[in-house]
This record gives sequence, structure tokens and C-alpha cells, in this order.
Amino acid sequence: MSPSAVPPPVLIENVRVFDGVGDRVGEARSVYLKDGLIAAEGEPAAPDAIVVDGGGRVLMPGLTDAHVHLFAAGATMEQLMLAPTGLVYYQALAEARRMLMRGFTTVRDMGGDTTPLRQAIDAGLFPGPRIYPSQAAISQTSGHGDFSEVYQAATLFGGAPSRAEAVGFMRVVDGRDRVLTAVREQLKKGATQIKVMAGGGVTSAHDPLDTLQFTPDELRAAVEAAADWGTYVSVHVFTPRGIHRAVAAGVRSIEHGLLADEESVALLAEKDVWLSTQPLIESDHVYASADSNMKNRRVCAGVADTLGWARAHGVKLAVGTDMLLNPAEAHKQGEMLTRLTTRFGFSAAETLRIATSGNAELFRLAGERDPYRQAPLGVVRPGAWADVLVVDGDPTRDITLLADPDRNLSLIVKGGRIHKNTLG
Repeated sequence: MSPSAVPPPVLIENVRVFDGVGDRVGEARSVYLKDGLIAAEGEPAAPDAIVVDGGGRVLMPGLTDAHVHLFAAGATMEQLMLAPTGLVYYQALAEARRMLMRGFTTVRDMGGDTTPLRQAIDAGLFPGPRIYPSQAAISQTSGHGDFSEVYQAATLFGGAPSRAEAVGFMRVVDGRDRVLTAVREQLKKGATQIKVMAGGGVTSAHDPLDTLQFTPDELRAAVEAAADWGTYVSVHVFTPRGIHRAVAAGVRSIEHGLLADEESVALLAEKDVWLSTQPLIESDHVYASADSNMKNRRVCAGVADTLGWARAHGVKLAVGTDMLLNPAEAHKQGEMLTRLTTRFGFSAAETLRIATSGNAELFRLAGERDPYRQAPLGVVRPGAWADVLVVDGDPTRDITLLADPDRNLSLIVKGGRIHKNTLG
């Protein structure tokens, strides 16, 4: 049987379902998975179906992460910048499997050459989540994606592209015409949405957090080029001024926004723009640079206010983890998600909805570029993708169960194919 063949049907009996949109779990029932999808309730199982007894546990949609970097999560900065390119790809492949085994069945990759990885996973050659790739994040010179040395000439002046560009992690361009080319280049390579650096960042050396990056015209050029392909632009930005500029240009998703003020968060609700942010704490990242550690401290101090304003104003909220360049900490992916409840005031059901159907709604902005548009994501209902978890406990009552997937995830299924089963 070829790896990409349709998996055998699976009947999961005696499970209480959290469907990804409600507030609680239902009464015990069976969920039948057929042809990679969730079958209609009551449809009889095929004689050759694999039968799994859930033992009264909770079945829920697979988790999603709205902001990952598969290439950078599995590699250190030294490896990303100095190791053979093949090592970076193999580490990304290994990290994809680890994400799936944490229960994350769909992720949005916000910088990195991950379309080939998506294609290999979708073909069934290797285990991993569904991937919405942005391909290279697009940065201006001296922007968040410019990892060249300060003594190097800009590429527009004949300087050589940095290693980050050479491995497809970043693309550094200036001016409307080059922005258009960079966006079209990522779409050609398989991007489902476009990532643009519109403000200063923590890990980069040449751009203070308060800087505005790309002119309004350059940002509009990116939005226009993406819209021509039926998809959208998401921008890395922290500050109120950067948020206002991005929204005015037609950007559909703000990544981070953790130095926002209440006015700029309210603007997102008014303009129907997504806030895709991260429940970060300072200890998540430790940098060799004192400047980066200072910037990290400032960003993390803004998390509670930004999340609180987003809830108060009804902003469309997506959540990701953005772990990168520290493989030893990547295992915290599930724990980071649970912080919405344990640290920032969201109910367990709110957190679960964001991490399933909520993030999936953002992913769907990719429109015709969406490789998984044939079926709903992030929900348990007939006709949806058969991406489900069985949890040993009730995450609507104890969200921290998801912080320890090795112990608490009894069954992991993606596209109807079983990747973990401790239920027999």
C-alpha cells in the first residue's frame, strides 16, 4: 500500500465529544472516521474498521498553532546560519513529527521554506501536521528579517544575501517593485499567505522595537499582490503606530501586537482584522544579546494588556507559540497554549475554541491557496477532516492536560490515520 493511500476506517466508541465550538463535552457516543473525514452520526462502520474503545474519555479536534517556524523551532541560531542546509531540513522534518505527537494537527508556518515539507507530509511520506506555509518572511533592509552583518552592503547596493535568505527563511527587499516581486516569488513557491515584517523585533540586531518598517505604499503593494492570488498578508508588528499603518494598508492579520495600546486593539475589532498573538513569558527565550533580552522583557510585559483588550473589544483572536532557535524548549508548545487559561483569564473552553475552530477560521483566509479547503478544520462534525485527539481527562475542566501530551493524549489521528494509540 502506498503511504498516501486512504487510511482504513476507524470507529472510536464510548467518547464524550468537545466539538471545537461549544462550551462543554457531550454524552458518550461513537465517532466514525472514513476516507479521511468524520462520517455522519449513526453511519454503520465497515466490517474492516479499526475499533477503538475510548473508555468514556474526551474526544476533541486536533490542536492548531497559528504561528510556528518549523525550520527555526528545530534548530539553534548557529545551526540555521552555519550548518549544512540539509541539516536544517532534516531537523524541520523531525520537529514536524514532534508537533504532531504533541497533538497539533494543523499549523501556520510564518517563515521558512516549508512547502516541500508540507508536500512530503501530505503525501504520507512522513508524519507531521497540516502546514500553511508563508515561505520566506519579507523584510526591508535593516528590518526584522535582515540578518546580514552591519558592515555588509545592502543587496540593492550589490551586497550578498544573508544566510537567512539563502535557506529561504527571509527575503530582504526595498521599494514597491521589489516588494511585489518578493510576494510573487513566495506565492510561486507555494505560500498560502504572505508574511511581512512591518516593525522591529526581538531576535534581530538592527531594528529597535519602535521602528516602522516598509512604507505605506510598500505594504499596499504586498496586499495587492497577495489579493491578486486570492490570499492575504499577515505582518509582524508590535506597536500602535505599526498596527495603524498595517491596518490602513489592508493587512488581514497582526502577528504579536504585544506593545499595542487599547485604541489600536479596538481598531482591529472595528476593521475586522485578526490579532494572532502568543501567550509569552520572559523565560521562554534567553538571548546572548543583552539588547534582545531587554526587548524580550518589554514584549512579554505587554501580553496581559493586549489579550485583555482583545477580549474586551471582541477582536478575532488567534494564538500561536512562535518558539524558535531553542530546540530544547520546543516541547513547551502545549503548555504555552494552556497559559491563556492558567495565566491570562480565559476559560478552558475559550482556550480550546481558539486552539481549534478559532485558529482554523484564520487559516481559511487563504481562500483558493488553502490546500485543505475541501473540508472543515478544527471541528468535530460530519464532513470535517478526521483530525482528532482522545484526551485522558476532560480539558474543558482541566486545560493543563494538554501541557503533557505524552501522558494525557491517548489517541492522535490526522486525516483518519492513527499516529498514536494507547487504548488498544
